[in-house]
Amino acid sequence: MFGLVEAEPYPWPYDGGFEAARTALICIDWQVDFCGPGGYVDAMGYDLKLTRAGLEPTARVLEAVRAVGMAVVHTREGHHPDMADCPPNKLWRSKRIGAGIGDSGPCGRILVRGEVGWDIVPEVAPMPGEVIIDKPGKGAFYATELDLVLRSQRITHLVFTGITTDVCVHTTMREANDRGYECLLLEDCTGATEYGNYLAALEMVKMQGGVFGAVASSAAFPAAVEG
Repeated sequence: MFGLVEAEPYPWPYDGGFEAARTALICIDWQVDFCGPGGYVDAMGYDLKLTRAGLEPTARVLEAVRAVGMAVVHTREGHHPDMADCPPNKLWRSKRIGAGIGDSGPCGRILVRGEVGWDIVPEVAPMPGEVIIDKPGKGAFYATELDLVLRSQRITHLVFTGITTDVCVHTTMREANDRGYECLLLEDCTGATEYGNYLAALEMVKMQGGVFGAVASSAAFPAAVEG
């Protein structure tokens, strides 16, 4: 049993001290396509410094949770090479902005499983035995085995890092909240393609007394874990 995390809008978790055995760190889409040169986000023309900002804090958090035996789950967004699992509207939108999913780029075919751009960057790469969830959509619960994996391990509390704050991280956190998981977002372990969207996403979590969970700094979380 560990302590409470200093968080907003309430000390996390709501049900008192938490245990490593029922808590998982969820690392959302730390892929080359989202935070590496030549990837999807780079092709769209966004500043990679914004999506890479959370890498160093996330690496520190990973070190802390691995030391206490907490479960770690990594996710990757990507589609099958034949694009059969890519919705037509998603494909149309990506091509319209000049970064077509499935198109060839410096890191291989954009957002296609097995390509260089689809893989997780080395700074936060999975360790042997850590779960990797491959997802076709924004949310990690959609069309994946994530809920089954978590419930099989009796996980009830989730701590989030990853990119982007306002899209895949937020979608997954909302999905988790609706399924009854107690959620915490580590604010400096995430980032978005637009800084204003990042700030807005944090506020959306905290509104209405913590409608989707709570928000804390990366420093506050390991401090609670280490006791």
